[in-house]
Amino acid sequence: MGRPNVLIVDDEQDFLSSLVQRFKLRGMDVSGAPHAEKALEIMESQEFDVVVLDIKMPGMGGMAALEKIKKLYPKTQVVVLTGHGCMESGAQGMALGAFDYMIKPVKINDLIQKIKHAYEEKK
Repeated sequence: MGRPNVLIVDDEQDFLSSLVQRFKLRGMDVSGAPHAEKALEIMESQEFDVVVLDIKMPGMGGMAALEKIKKLYPKTQVVVLTGHGCMESGAQGMALGAFDYMIKPVKINDLIQKIKHAYEEKK
């Protein structure tokens, strides 16, 4: 199995930087975007297998971004991240085409496993 190309989209800069760095240390191909608009801009010029997408962000929210991603890049798998106590957001994301959802805070190894499963599903 190859390595998935992953885009992480989260407005919490420390969380985003930490995930990008930790994924790179594990040999993953990963990019980060601080908001949905930037993620869509990046996706215009680079193909991603899996997008890890925060739901609550200023500007374009995660649900609107999810809809656009699935419309423009239907084969890209999306794992949505939602805050604790917002499980309805995760279910809504699934209805909009997300591969799965996880509740923050996430354990890095659990997220990596979810990304691997999403990548296998895409292939």
